[in-house]
Amino acid sequence: MPAHPREPLELPPAPDGLRLLRDATARLLATCERLTDADVPAPTPLPGWTRGHVLNHLARQAPALGRLLEWARTGVENRQYPSREARDTEIEQGADRSAADLVADIVRTAGDLEQSMLALPDAAWGRRIRPFTGEECTPRRILVIRLRELEVHHADLDMGYELSAAPEEATRIVLEDVVRYFSAHEDVPPMELRDLHGAPVGVLGGRGAMSRTVAGAPGDLLGWLAGRTKGEWLSCPQGLPDLPAWV
Repeated sequence: MPAHPREPLELPPAPDGLRLLRDATARLLATCERLTDADVPAPTPLPGWTRGHVLNHLARQAPALGRLLEWARTGVENRQYPSREARDTEIEQGADRSAADLVADIVRTAGDLEQSMLALPDAAWGRRIRPFTGEECTPRRILVIRLRELEVHHADLDMGYELSAAPEEATRIVLEDVVRYFSAHEDVPPMELRDLHGAPVGVLGGRGAMSRTVAGAPGDLLGWLAGRTKGEWLSCPQGLPDLPAWV
C-alpha cells in the first residue's frame, strides 16, 4: 500500500453529500428487491465472498463508521474495527442470513449512520480521526468511504449493476478517491488518465517519466482501477499495464 501522497478526499456534510449516500443506498436496495434466499450463497468476483458476505459487510460497515463519528464527537479514540481479524469475523458471522434479514440490516444501519451524521456537532466535523485504512482525516472522509463502498460493492453483487452505469456525480467522486490512492504507488507505471473527450482525469505512478495514456469513460476507468474489469473499453496505445490490487 502506498503512503498517502495527497490529502484524502473528503466531502462536506451538506445536504448534497448526504443525498449521495441516500441515493446510492436506494440503488442498492432496488437491486436487492430481486434477491432471494437462494441468491445469498452465490459466489461473487471477490475471492471467498458470497453475496451474503458483500451485503453483511455493507451492513456492518455502517456502525463501524459510526464509531469513527463517535471518536470525532468525544475526542476519545474509537477505532472503526479493533483489528482485521475482528472485521473479517464480523463479516463472516451473519453472511448466511436470509435475504430479508440482510436487506433489513442494511436499511437499519444506513439510517442509523445518517442520523449520527446529522447529530454530529459542527466542531466535531473538523477533528482528526483515523479510519481502518490508516489515513488521518476528518469525519468528512466518512462520506467518501461510504459512497465508495456502496457503489463498488453494489457492482460486486453481480446482479446487473455495473460501475459504468453509476451516476456521473458518484462516479466522479469515487474515481477521484481511487486515483488518489494510486497517484504515487511505486508499483504503478507512470501514466495519465483521460476521459473520452481528452480531459485529464489524473496522473498515476510514483516514479519515472510519463509512459502511457489511458483513456475512457469515467465509469470504465473506475472499473479497471478498482480491479473489477480488465479495461475492455479503455484505450491505451502502449497496452494497459498490470495494476496492484486496490484495497
